[in-house]
Amino acid sequence: MPTFRRGQKVEIFRKSNDESWENYMDQYIGLQGIITDPDTSKNDPEALIEVTLEDKGTHRFPQDCLRVIEE
Repeated sequence: MPTFRRGQKVEIFRKSNDESWENYMDQYIGLQGIITDPDTSKNDPEALIEVTLEDKGTHRFPQDCLRVIEE
């Protein structure tokens, strides 16, 4: 699993297998955003990552549904 950093551009590319995934999150699959809080203090692969999505607000997502977009 990659290490996520604040300011990285990411895509919600699939539904997560994590128990914290909620059905409403399905609407965000395929959207891109910027990591605003990677929770690097814990660096826990189970921790949720805070992502700001354009025109959709800021949400916390499990890491296994995110992938970094190379610019």
